[in-house]
Amino acid sequence: MNAINPANPWTWPEETWHGIVQHVRAGRSLKPKRWKGGATFAVALSFDSDHETIELRNGGKSYSRISQGQYGARAGMPRILAILARHNVPATFFMPAVAAMLNEAEVKAVAAAGHEIGIHSWIHELNSRLDHATERDLMLRARDVLEQLSGRRPVGMRTASWDFSPWTLKIVRELGLLYDSSLMADDEPYELLDQGEATGIVELPVEWIRDDAVYYNMDRATALRPYGGPATVFDIFRRELDGAAEEGGLFQLTMHPHHSGHRSRVWIIEEIIRAAKAKGQAWFATHEEIAAYCAAEAKLS
Repeated sequence: MNAINPANPWTWPEETWHGIVQHVRAGRSLKPKRWKGGATFAVALSFDSDHETIELRNGGKSYSRISQGQYGARAGMPRILAILARHNVPATFFMPAVAAMLNEAEVKAVAAAGHEIGIHSWIHELNSRLDHATERDLMLRARDVLEQLSGRRPVGMRTASWDFSPWTLKIVRELGLLYDSSLMADDEPYELLDQGEATGIVELPVEWIRDDAVYYNMDRATALRPYGGPATVFDIFRRELDGAAEEGGLFQLTMHPHHSGHRSRVWIIEEIIRAAKAKGQAWFATHEEIAAYCAAEAKLS
């Protein structure tokens, strides 16, 4: 038997890997028996308004990449907000605090239109690289900035790059948030477990399949290249929508203004909305509305 080596997982005793897996875990499903108003399925559109922070978190040395982030705020967001207004559809915008401070007018426009604004880090930092005290400080500061700029305290969060550290759930609980939207254990909402303990926190699960960044990302200095064109992306999103409608579940979609806000891509948002409406009983709601409804139906404390 090999000696236990922290760097070699195959040498770990059962309690080590079991403890890691159980640290943050999916609990009971919170998929309701029926959706609000008799809807047969729910649609939760979200936009991660990262803007300039994608480059700033790396030291901010490429003004080309900073300008790409600026495009999201300057050109992408007006198109996205116009589509949502045209179809009277609410959405949730997750914003890093630094992006919000750089684009205060956007925060006010999003709030004024009745959309939700959620916590999305301070400067798009990766939580797993932070100690507990630093992550906690940044999350609290981010919450306070969004509250100050939007006029309403956020009730939900999404970690930057969906990077969920060993401390994240404890901080979420400390803040008394209603929901998180960073994890991927199901298609449907579920309750988060903290080392086996039910938390009462709703998880609205994400997935890279339902995220535009994996298909559109481009970095000239690395091997990162676009995975597919808009028609391919729309087909994947529509099939996810079809599946959610058939199963009477939740269709959750994550997009970025600096990706999906371009002329050749923004049509996907409108066509997804049209496709959902064509199915009849669709409930379009913010992440907060979905989480609150699921919590109430499940009688979470």
